[in-house]
Amino acid sequence: MNATKSQQKLKNFFADLGTAVLAGALVAVGLHYFANFNDFYPGGISGIAFVLSDLIHISKSLLLLAFNLPLFAAMSVFVDRKLGVYLSIYLLAQSLMFEVLEAVSFPYYETHTNLIFAAIGAGVVSGAGYALMLRHFGASGGTYAISALIKRAHPAANAAWLAFAMDSAVVAVVFVVYGCRIEPALCTLINLFIANTVVDEAIKGVKTGYRFEIVTDHAEELAQEIMSRSRHGVTMVEGEGMYTRSGRKILICIVRKRHVSEMIRLLRSYPDTFTSFTKVNEVFGRFHK
Repeated sequence: MNATKSQQKLKNFFADLGTAVLAGALVAVGLHYFANFNDFYPGGISGIAFVLSDLIHISKSLLLLAFNLPLFAAMSVFVDRKLGVYLSIYLLAQSLMFEVLEAVSFPYYETHTNLIFAAIGAGVVSGAGYALMLRHFGASGGTYAISALIKRAHPAANAAWLAFAMDSAVVAVVFVVYGCRIEPALCTLINLFIANTVVDEAIKGVKTGYRFEIVTDHAEELAQEIMSRSRHGVTMVEGEGMYTRSGRKILICIVRKRHVSEMIRLLRSYPDTFTSFTKVNEVFGRFHK
């Protein structure tokens, strides 16, 4: 038993380590290839570090470490040691990848007319890295660390404004630094929007489904048809109509998107059945028959 637990802990450690390194590398590649040479930046503390890097001509990797590493160290001490360590690994992987890409003169997306495409590309690739961290660890950068430290010092404080304030500051600084030109600020906004969209979709998960709630007088017959056609399980619960005070059966079933139209056709063959369905963002476990 102890050997099994040790093996599982080792497996989890390598999974956590690999996720942090891969996420950091993805963010670095996305920003190096699409953003760093096209005058727009990511949001949050990293974006502020990158803008400052261009202004004072200091390595982005160095400023990235200088701005974020103290926050992750403080987080390790005061909030969550394990999370702080893995965020530090993520940051080190990101900084090291930046240095490697520059050392090998890795190509980048150079454009003067298609900055929108660059902003979209940066958002997709870097957003994938942020999503990996958020799905696996629940955090992805210095803004989260500041929020966690604020909540630690003042549990009643609401730090939801922090990410918005950081991102807004980056957009404003980019607008001013590049001669009040709208394109860099607009591309920064697009990059932020796309990255957040990728993160949201990734957090929702790829195992999406649709949850049907069916009020019917034909519970047994309908359940058998659903199970035979879609091969998904069905749960039946007892209900009561508050208007008629009559007992009803309620069938609950979650199906894949490809089965939705088939379910609707089936349910239409029972005109006295009431149905509602909603999208569910993630399905865990086996729900086949």
